[in-house]
Parts: sequence; structure tokens; C-alpha cells
Amino acid sequence: MCRSIKTLRPPVLPTEATEEDIRAAALQYVRKVSGFRAPAAHNREVFERAVDEVAEATRRLLDGIEVRGAAAKSVRQ
Repeated sequence: MCRSIKTLRPPVLPTEATEEDIRAAALQYVRKVSGFRAPAAHNREVFERAVDEVAEATRRLLDGIEVRGAAAKSVRQ
């Protein structure tokens, strides 16, 4: 199921990861961990909150990674 999560850092990804890329990876992660493709109504809020938190952690991770050999660390706009 998590096969759709792609590596989001250079040089694997030729360009900087988009917010859409990050959100899609976060959604796949939460789906895998929870075991739900889509949550029931009574779990929707906690599911969406988890996706938001994983996406934010992913942004921080990508912003902090320094790729050796890279000319300059890219800065997320």
C-alpha cells in the first residue's frame, strides 16, 4: 500500500517537492498506519489532523535535509 509514497528529496526528485507531493505522501502514510483508505465519519477529524501533522513533519524534514554534493541547499518558498 505504501508503494505510492515517493522519495521527495533531491536528487531523487528532480525538482523541489510540492505541497501536493507532501500531502499525498502524508495521506498514504496515515492510510497505511490506520488501516483505513477513508475514515468513517466519527474518525474523520482525527484522520485529517494526522495527515496535517505528518505533512508538516515532512516539510520540516525536507527543509532540514542537506544533500551532500549539492551546490546549495534549496529553500522552500
